[in-house]
Amino acid sequence: MVRVIAASILLLLPFLLSMNAATADEVDAQLDARFRVEQAEEQAFKEAAVLASPSIVRIDTVGGLDIVGRTLTSKAPTTGLIVSEDGFIVSSAFNFLSKPASVLITLPDGRRFPAKTVATDRLRMITLLKIEVSGLKVPIVSPKAGIKVGQWSIALGRTYDSALPSISVGIVSAVDRIWGKAIQTDAKISPVNYGGPLVDTEGRVMGILVPLSPQGNTESAGVEWYDSGIGFAISLEDVFAVLDRLKLGKDLRPGLSGVAIKSADLYAVQPVIDRVRYDSPAYKAGFKSGDVIELVNGQPIKRLVQLFDQLKSRLEGDSLEMTVSRGEEKITERLTLVGELLPYEVAFLGILPQRKTDSAETKPGVGVRFVYSDSPAASAGIKTGDRLLKLNGEPLSSVENLRDRLSRLRPEAEVELEIVRVEETSTVNATLGSVPQNVPGQIPAVVAASTENVEEPETGRFTGKVDGYEDEYWAFVPESYSPAQSYSLLVWLHPTNTTMEATLYREWKTICEQRGIILLAPKTSTRTGWTPNHAEYVRDVVADFREKYNIDDSRTAVHGLATGGEFAAAVAFRFPDLFRGIALASTALKNAPPEHSPEFQVQFHLIYGDRDPSGAFVQKTAAGLSRLKFPVTLRKIEGHRAGYPSADAVEEMARWLDALDRL
Repeated sequence: MVRVIAASILLLLPFLLSMNAATADEVDAQLDARFRVEQAEEQAFKEAAVLASPSIVRIDTVGGLDIVGRTLTSKAPTTGLIVSEDGFIVSSAFNFLSKPASVLITLPDGRRFPAKTVATDRLRMITLLKIEVSGLKVPIVSPKAGIKVGQWSIALGRTYDSALPSISVGIVSAVDRIWGKAIQTDAKISPVNYGGPLVDTEGRVMGILVPLSPQGNTESAGVEWYDSGIGFAISLEDVFAVLDRLKLGKDLRPGLSGVAIKSADLYAVQPVIDRVRYDSPAYKAGFKSGDVIELVNGQPIKRLVQLFDQLKSRLEGDSLEMTVSRGEEKITERLTLVGELLPYEVAFLGILPQRKTDSAETKPGVGVRFVYSDSPAASAGIKTGDRLLKLNGEPLSSVENLRDRLSRLRPEAEVELEIVRVEETSTVNATLGSVPQNVPGQIPAVVAASTENVEEPETGRFTGKVDGYEDEYWAFVPESYSPAQSYSLLVWLHPTNTTMEATLYREWKTICEQRGIILLAPKTSTRTGWTPNHAEYVRDVVADFREKYNIDDSRTAVHGLATGGEFAAAVAFRFPDLFRGIALASTALKNAPPEHSPEFQVQFHLIYGDRDPSGAFVQKTAAGLSRLKFPVTLRKIEGHRAGYPSADAVEEMARWLDALDRL
């Protein structure tokens, strides 16, 4: 009580001090004026809600998924807005994330109708619905150009059995947010009013409330900010601009140009093209790596953020004019954006490069430690022990340099290679191919025992913890570990209710010693097994081992069985820079992977038994990944049911891991 009284006195202190300089009548007049203003504001908010109310509907969904990816879907009633008198209604795409079996609309007068989903604008994340009724009330649009920062904004929702919608009041805190797509408000926004209107004090609709995030473009991106004072609305003017296209029943997709930019810093430098995707609008326009983007639709581009403002607010089918500079030359072309790019496919030369060692680092070019049979390299006459000095006339400085340059080429591309064999230099030509599905039966192991008298990290089998986490991990590091040699890393994620530690140790110990593999196995103590929150734990355990040991990032893979495999894939998809391989046993993917791209290059190894109940689904997963141009190895074990793979399948997986650095 004392604290409450003290706080009240502090709040009243400015007012009490002002009484020394004003008469009691003046103070009363000030208080009365303030009260009248507050009453007028409250009345204006209520009247705005009344004016907009006839256009606001309640939406109930029935059935569907409880969890999609890492997001818990909403089953509670939510909100929609009438946009056509003949039964068209828009709402947030988030409200239909669960893919409900049916959707019911309750009108302001209490009538209920089943609704069908017509289409979704996947750029702005709004969904159009249709009910069979006429004579509905369409709201008045608040012109987009007239919306100003600082003006009142009223977020409305209809989720309760009440004549008036729910009200949350704030101000417009920003305009043209999320790459020019959204109005920002500090009114509290949550799933109950997603899809409802953001209105001004005249009851005119400024926009449709949706979760949004600058970092994502999915139905759930930004939902974690609900009730935080950071909310977004898509301008109703923009909704009406695409309404006729949505009525045709086809989803509208974000427009893609096909360019990747060298620097990810939004504000540092003028954007320079790093890659141009094959057959993309930018490719057809003749743009190349190294071009500097100068103008888009006549607007100067000095920072990456300005380019994103121009590109990330446009739909498939939209066109724009882009000017680039190439040396002293200025090139201007018109691009028609597309909704999908051709899947990226890795070009394959057919070699395993020599590993980094102290003795090899000073030699020029890239050494060849293995040549795949029937590969482009083999057809060109390249042999084990050769060194590749140049690609298409340009010197090769490292394995990473060769990998990057090959990643910019496509299968069937012709390349010229300068090689040295013993002391004789020659030039050969090769036609690049696609990464093979099969794992070679023999791949030479490269293991060198430590001969240095230096303090080395722990080896053998041991357990440990990472700072900040209660869960343990166990690991096996070859006893012959040498910091002068790079090692593969295999991260095992166990299925629910069993760590399978004894099995993994028995199957992998000798192989790890032979092939220079570090086995790392994070564990979870929760009865329910892995949860999405464990993804950061796995990431940090891997980061801890990368600091302690010489691990080759290009030979780092995650491995799991059944539910452990599902979580392994989820972690790899969430942290695309973490792994270059995903090895799954008796596991079919439940969610599609990120797009195969130069930024997300990963190889899959899938194993199932011919008696495995999940076998048909694993085969479908492999077929789907192949269509997306991911390198996939599919291994069927005869006479095997669900369970950890047989010894020969494990040996093949080890060779696959050892060859993840293939070029």
